[in-house]
Amino acid sequence: MVLLSGPCVIESEKNIFKIAQELEKYHNDESIDFYFKASFDKANRTSLESFRGLGMDEGLRILQKVKDDFGYKVVTDVHESQQVPAVAEVVDMLQIPAFLCRQTDLLVACAQTKCKINIKKGQFLDAKAMQYPVLKVLQTRGCSEANYENAQKYGVYLCERGNTFGYGNLVVDMRNLVFMREFAPVIFDATHSVQMPTAENGKTGGDSSMVPYLASAAAAVGVDGFFFETHFDPSIALSDGPNMITLDKLETLIAKIQKIQEIN
Repeated sequence: MVLLSGPCVIESEKNIFKIAQELEKYHNDESIDFYFKASFDKANRTSLESFRGLGMDEGLRILQKVKDDFGYKVVTDVHESQQVPAVAEVVDMLQIPAFLCRQTDLLVACAQTKCKINIKKGQFLDAKAMQYPVLKVLQTRGCSEANYENAQKYGVYLCERGNTFGYGNLVVDMRNLVFMREFAPVIFDATHSVQMPTAENGKTGGDSSMVPYLASAAAAVGVDGFFFETHFDPSIALSDGPNMITLDKLETLIAKIQKIQEIN
């Protein structure tokens, strides 16, 4: 099982290391391919007053320190093609934000690195349309057909995080997991799937109590990995707190998911 987990955004070096230390059990679990996730910049926040992160230079310094101190593989978002070369020097997986999944220059820049790539499905897209972002990456890497085996070989993932219809909520259609696995291994983003965009007076809300149900359903359908944002105290998190789950609940949930996967 691939597991991407960590806080939404790099709030401070102290908080990052506090969370990273609690995730060490997953790094040491031989049944899990673990990546520590945190964003150095959240470029698509609703408001100018929303916390975006510590910036690329400081963020990459902290992520490199996490790699050096814990031995973790690391994943983070990139928003612009010019960011990619510097970020790829530090991280093991580049993540394409959902709203940018059709941005050709960004996809090509990522494909020109040696990093794995996690492409988040746009909230506005049909799942079957995600074969085209995969194909852009694969063609750049010298492969002409988007299918599960080729994407696995070249380190390309698709990430499901729900669909929005402009009504301040997200809906997860479990059929999308099946559709997208035709083109690439699929990671289910359970915490972003419970977002309620702009629900809290222009800020993103959410309902983290729904995360275990959606994650369990995805495990039953069959996916290749999971994305969980987590925090020692989501109530004080500077980004996406209402969607994140606490570290202790994450441990319980992953144990449950593993049991479901054993049945499958």
